[in-house]
Amino acid sequence: MDLLTTVLKIPTTSGTDIENLSADVESFVHSSGAREGWLLLFVPGSTAGLTTIEYESGVVNDLKRAIEAMAPQGAEYEHNLRWGDGNGYSHVRAALMGPSLTLPIVDGRPVTGTWQQIVLCDFDNRPRIRKIHLQVLAG
Repeated sequence: MDLLTTVLKIPTTSGTDIENLSADVESFVHSSGAREGWLLLFVPGSTAGLTTIEYESGVVNDLKRAIEAMAPQGAEYEHNLRWGDGNGYSHVRAALMGPSLTLPIVDGRPVTGTWQQIVLCDFDNRPRIRKIHLQVLAG
């Protein structure tokens, strides 16, 4: 079994950013030479998450609206009362989304549906450079 690792660095803004990682992820898997195996993606931090979606402006905007409805930025959060940093909503959003994805690699490509892309969702209220750790386990 071979284990290969890299880190993507993605700049984000102070809004809810949804960034398409698919091309970078597919490039890493291709360069790894893995034909069969597993791909793990993980974003450290408690204010960002990873998921898949059809990365099309309408669906991306729909997702942003749904996230706002589930954990509104303007609601009262105990985190904000304790720390005063105003990003309680971002912690809740990230917890609902989750920090990782695992995808099978088949025929040298991560398995996704026809319209399914891999995305980073950054919810924090300040710009960041997000690090997404990628690992390929191939056998």
